[in-house]
Amino acid sequence: MLETLRNAFKVKDIRNRILFTFFMLIAIRIGSQLPVPGVDGDVFKQFFESQAADGLGFFNAITGGSFLNMSVFALNITPYITASIIMQLLTIAIPKLEEIQRDGEEGRKKIASITRYVTIGLGLVEAIAMTVGFYRGGYLTTDTPLTVVMVITALTAGSAVLMWMGERITEKGIGNGISIILVINIISRIPQDLATLWDQFIATTSVPKGVLAAIIIFVIIVAMVVFVIVLQGAERRIPVQYSKKLQGRKQVGGQSTHIPLKVNTGGVIPVIFAQSLMQTPVIIAGIVGKGNGTGIGSKILRGLSQSNWCNPEEPVYTIGLLVYLILIIAFAYFYTQITFNPLEIANNMKRAGGFIPGIRPGRPTSDYLNQILGYIVFIGAIGLAIVAFIPIFFNGVFKADVSFGGTSIIIIVGVVIETLKQIESQMRVRYYKGFLND
Repeated sequence: MLETLRNAFKVKDIRNRILFTFFMLIAIRIGSQLPVPGVDGDVFKQFFESQAADGLGFFNAITGGSFLNMSVFALNITPYITASIIMQLLTIAIPKLEEIQRDGEEGRKKIASITRYVTIGLGLVEAIAMTVGFYRGGYLTTDTPLTVVMVITALTAGSAVLMWMGERITEKGIGNGISIILVINIISRIPQDLATLWDQFIATTSVPKGVLAAIIIFVIIVAMVVFVIVLQGAERRIPVQYSKKLQGRKQVGGQSTHIPLKVNTGGVIPVIFAQSLMQTPVIIAGIVGKGNGTGIGSKILRGLSQSNWCNPEEPVYTIGLLVYLILIIAFAYFYTQITFNPLEIANNMKRAGGFIPGIRPGRPTSDYLNQILGYIVFIGAIGLAIVAFIPIFFNGVFKADVSFGGTSIIIIVGVVIETLKQIESQMRVRYYKGFLND
């Protein structure tokens, strides 16, 4: 990693891209501290501290503390992520969108343009919902219509600006703009989480216990990072042989290659899907001031909340954790099915004269790929469930009150690996260009 960055800084164009990305991230972190006009930050912070464990903690982590500060970037890039997922699903469900997506570079530009409009629409809806909740909760400085409009406008505009900055990082920076913003937001919360762990398990105990706690925390974090790196990089390679063809008097083709099937095909998406589905009702109930009663509805909400999982005093609510893990596995299969089409791959191989040794082309190849995919997706889904479970277990049993969890590690590791690959590919392109010019 360090060698890649060191070599990247030797190339002027890549160095400028890295510096551009760096200054854009500084601007984003500054914007995360600018408060939304019209919102009483102190009152909202008190509300957040009472609700953080009930679903808002992770949301605040992926917004880099912008939500806790109620800054103009409070919505952050969550509307864009949601819009991208919606568009990905719609391109499968609507043939017209699927045609546009297949129309090369122009098609991708049209899809990106539609995604921007969907992002603005979602940002507006989320801003209105949040502002209504603030109005009812008494978090606004004044209850005038002008204040309500001002808050809605500031939140929506902040989300749009972040989307624009992410696209500029992709275009003029090192790529993966939206993902890099998400990672820098999560990383910005790590020092506070580590300070919380220090105060909770190390500083308040004797030296031997503190040292032991520090070693255990370090080993768990390192083990999870290594496990995620292995999970992200693991793949099953399906061998493919292409038959020779006669062109003129020469035989061409006949080369061997492979189809790389990633074990973790869905990345972090299944975890985000499951977490959103479980935590959205809890967040909404918290904002509108519901869910604190003794009725069946309140008990269900407590079961959906991660703060009540793995709690030895109330083990019944751990049923919510089981539902959460099942949802992760189900969404891993679902997302793989809508993003990977074995039949299309089999038909493309058949048209190109390719085949899997021992498997007939066409439908038998598609069935074989489906069978292999079912095995490896299950392994990847179990891996995701383990990564998601470990922090929840320690938070519940040992009351480790941190927002940094398995989802955060998966996002950070995945984006860092992908970004380094992009930097390396850009360096190779510059090298080949220089070689050809010489």
